[in-house]
Amino acid sequence: MTAPGAPASGEDSLIARYFMPLATDPGAFGLSDDAAVLKALGQDIIVTTDAIVEGVHFLSDDPPQTIAKKALRVNLSDLAAKGATPAGFVLTLALRKVDASWLAAFARGLSEDTSAFTCPLLGGDTVSTPGPLMVSITAFGRVPEGMMIHRSGARPGDHVVVTGTIGDAALGLDILRKGKVATALANDTISRDMLVGRYRVPEPRNALAQAIRAHAHAAMDVSDGLAGDLAKLCAASTVSATVELATIPLSKGASTALAAGAASLSEIVSGGDDYEILCTVAPDALKPFAEAASGAGVAINQIGTVVAGKAAPKFLDAKGAELALTRRSYSHF
Repeated sequence: MTAPGAPASGEDSLIARYFMPLATDPGAFGLSDDAAVLKALGQDIIVTTDAIVEGVHFLSDDPPQTIAKKALRVNLSDLAAKGATPAGFVLTLALRKVDASWLAAFARGLSEDTSAFTCPLLGGDTVSTPGPLMVSITAFGRVPEGMMIHRSGARPGDHVVVTGTIGDAALGLDILRKGKVATALANDTISRDMLVGRYRVPEPRNALAQAIRAHAHAAMDVSDGLAGDLAKLCAASTVSATVELATIPLSKGASTALAAGAASLSEIVSGGDDYEILCTVAPDALKPFAEAASGAGVAINQIGTVVAGKAAPKFLDAKGAELALTRRSYSHF
């Protein structure tokens, strides 16, 4: 993403107009060079990347500002799960055409979040495409040296903990597609809007990064579904887990959809796009972790226990029966 002082191309003009104002870090050089400088400040630099694609991660008629926010926030969520503080990001934007009103709204949404999460634009690229709109972001974060939290640290006896509520985004997508959940919540505008909002604009838990770093043995964000992502964490840690279905935190809208038969528990625990934090915490660390989460304004719930073994995690009902899962998570392929 290069924008000389005197733009000589349509791409340079686009960058100068919409994205140069977001490049507030001195190391971005006002997007006037081919690369940026990110200072380590004696810390480890954490790198993560995610792309969102039209028709896969967002709908073609989603507001452009929510697309921008989602693109950045799914990456910020990964940083939070690693215990990292955001440092900046690079953006690749693939467009079918240049639409000034769309780009203005997209840049406005991105600007709001670069300020809200102190994560400035450092550079990137803009390209044309005959295919679907695509936004790819690589985000950088900082942690004290050697302090990044991995997936691989879970230990038998740890509590399994999640932030926020689970399954909302998948239900929000169902509403946008006018599915069963939309019918079940036809008279509950507040819940419908909340679920749609959870799909379009996730809430990364960056306020909890320091507490995760201090108290969690293992952590990752829930992007592809709680069941599948817990399985990934357990596999990386060479352990298993049991989860009590009754303790999985649900929003009012999700509970209503579940009670109406418009959604199932298996759909809720395997649905993607939650972007909540899944972590394991030692029993003696649960209280201080809960206190730190409360101080950060983030709700957490203990939903299960890490156990020895290599079997897939089990999701158990009140009678101890295992929930049958036809799939554990969203898969692109």
